[in-house]
Amino acid sequence: MNWIIKTLCAFVIATPVWADGEVAGDFDYYVLSLSWIPNWCELEGDERGAPECRQTGRGWSVHGLWPQYENGWPSYCRTTERDPSRAMTGAQTDVFGSSGLAWYQWQKHGRCSGLSAEAYYDAARAAFKAVEMPDILRRIADEMSLHPDVVEAAFLEVNPNLDPDGITITCKAGLIQEARICLTKDLDPRICGRNVIRDCTMSADFFPLR
Repeated sequence: MNWIIKTLCAFVIATPVWADGEVAGDFDYYVLSLSWIPNWCELEGDERGAPECRQTGRGWSVHGLWPQYENGWPSYCRTTERDPSRAMTGAQTDVFGSSGLAWYQWQKHGRCSGLSAEAYYDAARAAFKAVEMPDILRRIADEMSLHPDVVEAAFLEVNPNLDPDGITITCKAGLIQEARICLTKDLDPRICGRNVIRDCTMSADFFPLR
């Protein structure tokens, strides 16, 4: 009998213990991440054949509503909430751009909110609707080189409730990528944590509009 116990103990010690993710609802604030669709399509979406890249007139859409710690973030959390139905994710295309992205964002980030899938999508929609999108960026007729500070200033001008330290503009491969806005759990603007305040430092970035 002792050899069986010793064998089992050795097996348990040798077997890696996989983390299941953090506990749902344990976070400090949200980041509303907005992608500029034309640039996202140029960087990634065109190669994937993403449906939102076949549409015209698309500007900003929700990349995700991400629970955050003051430093760092949870992901793939443990939750008792059910995953969304296909119909539910399909109904999010006007906000997320595609049902696939809506599903992925729930799996990686939404589960960490502690909300049901429906409530999480409602929160993402409410956060998105509460942000005024700078119309001036939509009215640029041709490709133009813009400094990230100009994009941030455009958001601050039409959203006076935002603080300069509550929004950051990211870039990738010479293109402006995202606007990230920090929000409380009640979706009110707040200052970003130190790992989120990482403005793009490139001197000038193409901002192609389609």
